[in-house]
Amino acid sequence: MSLDTETFGLLKASVQRFIQERLVPAEDHVEEHDQIPEDIVTEMKEMGLFGISIPEAFGGIGLSMSQECEIAYELGHTALAFRSVMGTNIGIGSQGILMDGTEAQKHDYLPRIASGELVISFALTEPDSGSDAASIKTKGIRDGDDYLLSGTKRYITNATRAGAFTLMARTDGPGAGGITAFIVPAGSPGLTLGKNDKKMGQRGTRTCDVILDNVRVPAANIIGGVAGKGFKTAMKVLDKGRLHISAIACGMADRILNESIAYAQQRRQFGQRIGDFQLVQAMLADSQAELYAGWSMVRDGAERYDAKPRGQSDPDVSMRASCCKLFTSEMVGRVADRGVQIHGGAGYMSEYKVERFYRDVRLLRLYEGTTQIQQLIIGKHLMGRR
Repeated sequence: MSLDTETFGLLKASVQRFIQERLVPAEDHVEEHDQIPEDIVTEMKEMGLFGISIPEAFGGIGLSMSQECEIAYELGHTALAFRSVMGTNIGIGSQGILMDGTEAQKHDYLPRIASGELVISFALTEPDSGSDAASIKTKGIRDGDDYLLSGTKRYITNATRAGAFTLMARTDGPGAGGITAFIVPAGSPGLTLGKNDKKMGQRGTRTCDVILDNVRVPAANIIGGVAGKGFKTAMKVLDKGRLHISAIACGMADRILNESIAYAQQRRQFGQRIGDFQLVQAMLADSQAELYAGWSMVRDGAERYDAKPRGQSDPDVSMRASCCKLFTSEMVGRVADRGVQIHGGAGYMSEYKVERFYRDVRLLRLYEGTTQIQQLIIGKHLMGRR
C-alpha cells in the first residue's frame, strides 16, 4: 500500500503549501480561542488528510508507513492541534478496524472515516488504568446478541467531535486475554461525555472523559467479530501510532530549530548577533544533531514496518518503534528547551512561538505510551534475545 513517487510528491508539496499558507497563519487564532476554525477542518477533509493511512479501496489515499511519516513530519511544522483533529482518523481510531475488522466493518466504517464524515476516537485509558492497559475495568456483559458496556474512559482525544469510538472493555476474566475491542456509536443511549479537559498545552485539541452506563452495543460491533482479541489489536495499533508520533516530534523539532535560528540571526547583544556567539551555536548544533539522529531512526523504523508482512506483528519492529518514540519525544523536549534558552527572556513570553511549542511538545512523552513504557518494551525485548 503506497502512492507512486510522482503522485506522492504532488501530495507532499500540496500539504507543505497548505501548512504555510493556511495553518501557520492560523496558529495564533487557535491559541487564543482554543479551537480550530471549521473552514480549515473542511479543507483538510477535502484534501483527503483524514484518510491518508486508509487504502484507496476504502476511499483513502493509501500511504505506506514511510510516506505517512513524511506527511506527519510536515504536519509537525505547525501547531500540533491541527494534526490532532484528524489524528485519530489516521491512526488509533481507524487502524484497529483496518487491521482486524471484519469485511463488513471495513466497508461500513472506513470510507466515512477516510472522508472525515465520521470522526472516530480511541478509548482505552481509564481513571485507574493508563500505562497498565491490561488492567482496564470497563465491563462488557453479554446480553443476548448484545453487550452492555459500563465504565469510564479518560483523556479521550476528539471525544467531543467523535461519531464513534474504538473502545476496549473487559468481557471475560482478568488480564489482556479478557479485553475486547468494540465499535461504539457516540449517540448510544447511556453514553455521555465529561467536560473538556484543561491542559498545559496543545490548545485547540479536545479531550474529555467518556462515561458508559449500560450502553447496549451489538456483538456484531466487536472488531473482528471475536471477543478477547482487543488487547492484541490495541498493541498493533500503537506500534504504528508510535512511528507517526515520532515523525510529528521530528517535524516540530525542525520548526523550533528554525524559529531559534531566525531569532539568533536577528537578535543583537554586545554589538553582534547572538548567533555569532559560540555557546549559542553549540545549542543550535546539539539540536540539529539530535534532530538528524531522530529523523534517521524514524525513516528506518518506517521502512522496516513497511517490509514486514501486512497485518502481522513483528517484535523487532515493535521494539524499534518504541526506540523511535522514546528518543524523538525526549529529543524534541530538549530542542524546545534550548529554543527557549536561545530566545532568553523573550522565550518565556507567550507572544513567541517557542513558548507555546515548549508546552505543546511535553505531551509527546506521555501519550501512546510514556517514555518509561517504551523503555520497558525495549528492555524486555532485549532480555528475550538468545
